[in-house]
Amino acid sequence: MDVAIYHNPACGTSRNTLALIRHCGFEPHVIEYLKTPPSRALLAQLAARTGEPLRALIREKGTPYAELGLDDTTLLDDALLDAMEAHPILLNRPLVVSPLGVALCRPSERVLDLLPMRPRGAFVKEDGEAVLDAQGRRVG
Repeated sequence: MDVAIYHNPACGTSRNTLALIRHCGFEPHVIEYLKTPPSRALLAQLAARTGEPLRALIREKGTPYAELGLDDTTLLDDALLDAMEAHPILLNRPLVVSPLGVALCRPSERVLDLLPMRPRGAFVKEDGEAVLDAQGRRVG
């Protein structure tokens, strides 16, 4: 199964999502989007495939979001896409693409909805939060 993750290695949620994909037996195509930013057209396509508004894929924290005036809710998607293309740090992460869909995986366990389950035992996030039990079933 072909899986891709738009990844930022400095982000704990992104690292947990990547680890969870690998724990489930998949080696994803890792796209460090700060080094290889997606095009404007690809951003629009990915947003459409999530079924969420484009604004849901924009990260505010630690980005030039406010300085760029992106908090103006009257801005059209074209303006948002222009900003995201010019400032890839605005792309919220991790964004995961699989044959089962596309989703912003916050929290990281959302990625399980994009993968066929292959029970492989327990999985615990970096912060100690259990996601899968010893039988590979979701916790909580």
